[in-house]
Amino acid sequence: MADLKLSVDTSTDAERSAVDSVISPGDHAVIHETERMVRGGTQRRRDRRHLLLPGLHALQATAGWISPGGLNYLCAALQVPPAEGFGVASFYELFRTDDPGHEQPVHHVCMDTACHIAGAEAFARRLEADGHEVHRGPCLGQCEKAPAQFVQGRNEPDHVPVDRPDDRIVLPQSAADSDVELRLLRRVGVVDPTSLSSYREHGGYAAAHRAVEIGSEAVIEAIRSAGLSGRGGAAFPTAIKWQGVADEHGRPKHVIANADESEPGTFKDRIVMENDPFSVIEGLTLAGLATGAENGWIYIRGEYPLSTLRLENAIEQCRTAGLLGDDVLGSGQRFDIELRRGAGAYICGEETALMESLAGFRGEPRNKPPFPSTHGLFGEPTAVNNPETLLNALFIVEHGPETYRLAGTEKSPGTRLFCLSGHVAMPGIYEVPMGTTLGDIIELAGGATGTTAAILMGGAAGSFVGPDQLDMALTQEDTRDRGTTLGSGVITLFDDSVDFTPLLLRIAEFFKSESCGQCVPCRVGVVRQHEVLVEMSSTGGSLSDDRNELIDDMAMAMADASICGLGHTASGAVQSAISLGLIGDRA
Repeated sequence: MADLKLSVDTSTDAERSAVDSVISPGDHAVIHETERMVRGGTQRRRDRRHLLLPGLHALQATAGWISPGGLNYLCAALQVPPAEGFGVASFYELFRTDDPGHEQPVHHVCMDTACHIAGAEAFARRLEADGHEVHRGPCLGQCEKAPAQFVQGRNEPDHVPVDRPDDRIVLPQSAADSDVELRLLRRVGVVDPTSLSSYREHGGYAAAHRAVEIGSEAVIEAIRSAGLSGRGGAAFPTAIKWQGVADEHGRPKHVIANADESEPGTFKDRIVMENDPFSVIEGLTLAGLATGAENGWIYIRGEYPLSTLRLENAIEQCRTAGLLGDDVLGSGQRFDIELRRGAGAYICGEETALMESLAGFRGEPRNKPPFPSTHGLFGEPTAVNNPETLLNALFIVEHGPETYRLAGTEKSPGTRLFCLSGHVAMPGIYEVPMGTTLGDIIELAGGATGTTAAILMGGAAGSFVGPDQLDMALTQEDTRDRGTTLGSGVITLFDDSVDFTPLLLRIAEFFKSESCGQCVPCRVGVVRQHEVLVEMSSTGGSLSDDRNELIDDMAMAMADASICGLGHTASGAVQSAISLGLIGDRA
């Protein structure tokens, strides 16, 4: 590796203090010999690179941007080339690498799907008229109270405003008023989210104790018998992931909670983490016990300040109580958890991109194989699960796979969390048995407002269906047979007042902005797709046969050759909208 080359820019006292709060000053030094790092220094650099992301967050919070001087100090402390450090900082939506010239907070306003139809642009203009700096950006995970904003401060905690007159706090207790038995949400609104003792009084840690009692092999077998699949969107069998990591020996192992839910329309994990954070800690501990992993990580999106605070508090209380540390629940196994904040990058929801980000690199997906079960975080065996998946695992271990299968269908057992937003009476998250129809869950949310023109299933990476699909069962197999997807559990309703051309233009812009640009099919395809829709918008909404064919060709190329799921699904919403006649009248 080449020597570090630092610019003449120097850091301020405040920036150095911020970096030192993340990286102990006594650990800054490395061993040099004739200005080159020796082997020991190189290994030390590799072991500490994962502190780059927390260091960038500290600089952003202190100075309001990542200054060249502050970046130099951080990179020197970690022995990371400044060019690489800048490449990481400039990758994320929440990091600023240009001097704002003021100390005012930035108001991030969501411009996607639910917020788009709730007047996000008008809301952003009102904020600007009041003298605020506004950044129009992607989904903030507050779709149930659209239009949404996130205030990124300087020398103060980031926050989600709660004093807007149009804010609506929707707890999932609305589902409890029906005949649905809550499993995953049973403690939300009941337990004190800041108290470990309250969590344990309401059944917390029963599953983890049971896991220690029956052993790791029995835990994985219970997950397999229950038929649990991932709830983050890919629906991969959980037991296969855990078994793959459990089978590895001789190297450190990791389990990660992927709490970077950034799919437009998704906010279920946020509500769970804000209201029942100890369940996520217990679920990740269960995964660690089952796989033999000593290291747990929670990668949470940077726009979730309250969830972050609640999880940090939960981790600390669990450490104090001996539920994390050298001997978890008397099992003889060491397991501890570190929390890492993302910084606004949709692509980091993909598991290998997440691991690259966590390790201190740009969040770019890897080619597979090798798979994370053998070469995951730091090249070591790793299992990555969505928080909802972990909550399902807790229920299975505590109550048994047979009880778990009493809800749902044979091929899609259990319950599922769905995020309803848009033109529906009571936006929020709802837990229902798999197999519940689309119409029934909409009625559970108070029914549609207005005349429904289309429903977006699975978020921006999903597809539109028409109002004639209300009889569709919400299972993996039934949605697949209907040509759509459950995805991450997004259901967004659009009434007949919506102009779908600007909406689809925004979805195309989202994928254009969020593509990491690593592989050619996606890098080129999302740009060309956006260009075609811009052209269509400028010609009054008509779409010629050759333009329609170009969209299909781009979609096929991205689906066949992109490295990750972003490229595979980037055209789903656009193609389905054209198929339903929502956009693109033939020229």
